[in-house]
Amino acid sequence: MAVKEKGKEKELKFEYGLKRLEEIVAKLESGNLSLDDSLKLFEEGVKLVRFCNERLAEAQQKVELLTKDQAGNVIGSQPFDSEEEN
Repeated sequence: MAVKEKGKEKELKFEYGLKRLEEIVAKLESGNLSLDDSLKLFEEGVKLVRFCNERLAEAQQKVELLTKDQAGNVIGSQPFDSEEEN
C-alpha cells in the first residue's frame, strides 16, 4: 500500500497507518457523518487494518528469524510472565 505525496510514491509506515486508523475510528464513533462518508472511511479503515496486520506479521517473522539458531531452535527467549514471582 502506498500513499501519494506531491507526485511521489511513498511507502506507508505502520505508525502512520495506525494513527490514521485511530482518527477514522474516532470520526465513525462520533456519529456525525453521512452514510456515504461513513462508508468511505470504513473502507479506508479496512484497508489500513489489513496493511497494519501484514506489517505486524512481517515484523513477527523477522523477530522469529533473528531469535533462532542455525538448527531452527529458539535462542535467548523466556516466557513472559505478567506477574512477578516472589
